[in-house]
Amino acid sequence: MSENAITDPASPAPVVILVRPQLAENIGMCARAMANFGLSEMRLVAPRDGWPQKTRMKKGAFQAAAGASAILENAKLFDTLEEALGDLSHVYATTARERGQAKRVLVPGQAMAQAHGRLARGERVGLMFGPERTGLENDDVALASEIITFPVNPKFASLNLAQAVLLTGYEWYRHQTGEAVPFSMPEENVPAKRESLFAFFDFLEGHLERARFFWPDDKRPTMIRNMRNIVHRLDPTEQDIKTLRGAIDMLVRRGSPAPKKG
Repeated sequence: MSENAITDPASPAPVVILVRPQLAENIGMCARAMANFGLSEMRLVAPRDGWPQKTRMKKGAFQAAAGASAILENAKLFDTLEEALGDLSHVYATTARERGQAKRVLVPGQAMAQAHGRLARGERVGLMFGPERTGLENDDVALASEIITFPVNPKFASLNLAQAVLLTGYEWYRHQTGEAVPFSMPEENVPAKRESLFAFFDFLEGHLERARFFWPDDKRPTMIRNMRNIVHRLDPTEQDIKTLRGAIDMLVRRGSPAPKKG
């Protein structure tokens, strides 16, 4: 994917706001998570070590971004959260804790479905993530429209910063793309015709008969039905049947010993 493909999305997407992030590597990993799911605009509010960072820290951020460097290059720096949110009409605050604030609480899938509609109407939407150690403060959450929380194990609810961005970004992209599968196997072969299956059954059952597989005799009809049903459940293609037949034929011609009648 080119740098332009990351930074110039075909349609509007939420803005990611990292509030007081602490580590350069975490900022880089957030950029990588954003690029995975079509989020391109990053805003940094009072990062602990400043921005743009010095050589060593900058290197750590860009290495962690793993190719999403354009997002870091275009990241906007703000001194206060109010400034970072100024041009947004709807903001979601992410938190793992109940805050006692009269705001609607959503899981990421619900929030991103709603965000998709808001963006389609021309609104600007933000996703707010707090610092690594403590998360967003209550005063930060107070500036948001709604809360996003993650349905995680309550006995271990802690997510790192990039994980939170990744989970939210995934839900955004899922709604944006309509859950389209990114790739599929080409259909090189058509499903096996009945005549191919019947011929295969005759071939297989003939060899099994000669090997005395169908024993005792009174079980033979049931065993044949079961064998045929196994093949039907596989829904094989014409190529599948040819491959199975060839493999069985090779075993027979190599003189695989027939089991003795017990």
